[in-house]
Amino acid sequence: MDDLINQPDAPRLIYGLRDTGYNFNTAAADIVDNSIAANANQINLRIELAPDGRKFVYFGDNGDGMDAKTLWNAMRYGAPVRVNLASLGKFGLGLKTASSSVCLKFTVISKPSIEAEFSKLAWDLQYVEQRDEWEMLREPMTADEYDIFAELCGNKGSLVIWSKCDRLLSKEYDNPGGAREQAAIRRLGDRLVEHLSLIYYRFLDKADERERNVTITVNGYEVQAWNPFYPEKAEQVLSSKQQKLEIEREDGSVEAANIKAWLLPHSRDLTEAEKKIAKISNRGQGFYIHREGRVIKEGGWLGVFGVMEPHSSLLRIEFDFNHKLDEAFKVDVKKSKILFDPALEEGLRKLLNPVHREAKSRYRRKEKDTAVERGIDHTSANKAIGNTPATKKPAVQSADLGQKTATLSNNRGAGIKLRVPIDINVNPNSIHVEAVDSITSGDLWEPAMRSDAEAGFVPGVRINKHHDFYQKIYQRAAASGYAVEGMDLLLWAFAVAEQNNSTSELEPIFEDIRNEISTNIKKLLRDVPLPDDEELTGSDAED
Repeated sequence: MDDLINQPDAPRLIYGLRDTGYNFNTAAADIVDNSIAANANQINLRIELAPDGRKFVYFGDNGDGMDAKTLWNAMRYGAPVRVNLASLGKFGLGLKTASSSVCLKFTVISKPSIEAEFSKLAWDLQYVEQRDEWEMLREPMTADEYDIFAELCGNKGSLVIWSKCDRLLSKEYDNPGGAREQAAIRRLGDRLVEHLSLIYYRFLDKADERERNVTITVNGYEVQAWNPFYPEKAEQVLSSKQQKLEIEREDGSVEAANIKAWLLPHSRDLTEAEKKIAKISNRGQGFYIHREGRVIKEGGWLGVFGVMEPHSSLLRIEFDFNHKLDEAFKVDVKKSKILFDPALEEGLRKLLNPVHREAKSRYRRKEKDTAVERGIDHTSANKAIGNTPATKKPAVQSADLGQKTATLSNNRGAGIKLRVPIDINVNPNSIHVEAVDSITSGDLWEPAMRSDAEAGFVPGVRINKHHDFYQKIYQRAAASGYAVEGMDLLLWAFAVAEQNNSTSELEPIFEDIRNEISTNIKKLLRDVPLPDDEELTGSDAED
């Protein structure tokens, strides 16, 4: 019955569909999807800022093009299902919702062959609001549009034009079209290049035979493929048997998804040029979801593991599926979000747990090795101790290097024999305090008797480079000389107080106390990450 037909309000809905979660990069990629679906092998994008501040975005391709009827259908909200279900288009909404998320007017000009006539249609949201109807615009082509079509498309294909771009930039500029807005447009283009280089890397890489070759340019610059898995350097760690997952669809049929796990080298094992290719970062870890060869989700663990942390930043997962699994993975209209079924989540967690642990282990091993190698300057503390002779400390009567014992005169009396490390020929700049990698007890520090080439033995402290406190706290404090000096003086004071109050009977008690303190500190720092290079900027550790 006619009274049951309830048409949506045109202005409210067409404006409401602007807010479906696109940003400029994902919106532009949706237009590129349509070009690839139309068999284009050359796609040219251009972002223009007019002197008066008006902004335009052009997408030209040399694909199949459309006649008037096909274009009319394509411009319909909820366009007909494509003949090729495996194409990158999905819901028949992408062209419209992606475009209107950025601009108030979008135009499509298309030509299916050299001999064919041009077809042109536009949606203008302000015109729809004025007419209160789902009414498009059919306007004559301008001379500029003929020129732009020839430049960006050639003899056939499709040209999409975004005008009235009220959402292209996130802010208004006091001087529209001025230098600051021009710089913002350039940055926008640079970020788009970076985005497209990942999303379509299989299409852009001429050596990758999994997808057909496509060339994409942005403002005349050819986008280069960026493969996030860096196969030239990374290690693929799943067996061939583990790389195939069988997913059951709602109708009971089974489709295969493919998975690979890549462990990248630690950034400290890469050259500066290789670091720029690997782009190892906290947000770069996790799943890279591919639908029909196109990346639709980059990074993140999608519920399989918890929060992203630096320790797992070396692990990237290549996950592939085709359009037949769209429903199973709840692919959204932007083709930028999917959901894993809880059972699949659990299966992936079980499959990837060993790899996830290995990634963390490799990262920690490298960070710890680097922390041991990285130098921290303890000169200030050594000078401060040397220049303060009034400090209370034991007098060393003799030292036996072979037996590792020292005979002291301390608060307990004279002739006290203690088992302590004996260090000779010590650098005078580290006579009182030195960080070493030879402490095997696990303690943060240990007392020692130390002598340089000219002086007799003096009580000192050796600090364990392998202890979490040194690797996580000392390393961060290295940017502040006072912080390192303060910690050095504290540990030296502990060590000297132990030597000044110990006997052979009390020695095990002091050792137990030292061990308990060291163990408690390690437990307290268990969840504190090792510092990254950014945290160490400006510290002695950078030298």
